Amino acid sequence: MENILLISGKVKYSITLDPSVWIFDDRKVDLTTYFSKSMEQNNELEEYTKSISKHWDREIIEGAVYPPTLKTEKKYEKEKVLTGSFGISLQPFIKNAEPTEEAAVLVIKTSTSVHEIPLDIAQDLILGFSKSGKPLSEDGPVHVYYGDGSNQQNPIKNVREFIIK
Repeated sequence: MENILLISGKVKYSITLDPSVWIFDDRKVDLTTYFSKSMEQNNELEEYTKSISKHWDREIIEGAVYPPTLKTEKKYEKEKVLTGSFGISLQPFIKNAEPTEEAAVLVIKTSTSVHEIPLDIAQDLILGFSKSGKPLSEDGPVHVYYGDGSNQQNPIKNVREFIIK
């Protein structure tokens, strides 16, 4: 239970977070490249349309059977999951908690300190949950990174709880 985190406070719904299942989440980001590439706001519908279009083109050209290249791609993705460092945005979890109108600050409680971050900046936080394919068991369960990567070398560690005030 020490790996379970809670978002509570001035919210309509308290949210329980389990970082151990995020490895299967499509929203995860690769922390080795996330802060180095330019931050682009992608249109989700456009991205979805492009991926479906690419899949359709592949089926037209190669048929519905999976060619060896697709098997290789799947193997590469599986290996990447087993060796990569990943994070996930805190924004959808804050959104699902539905902060009240007077909520203005996200308090991050760690085992040794308390950090207060304005809620509008907290929307951009990234929660690191995996390093080199392993969960963050020693100083985790998550590391908190600012969206701009300014604390990339020194993230907030030993996080225990998120409170919206």
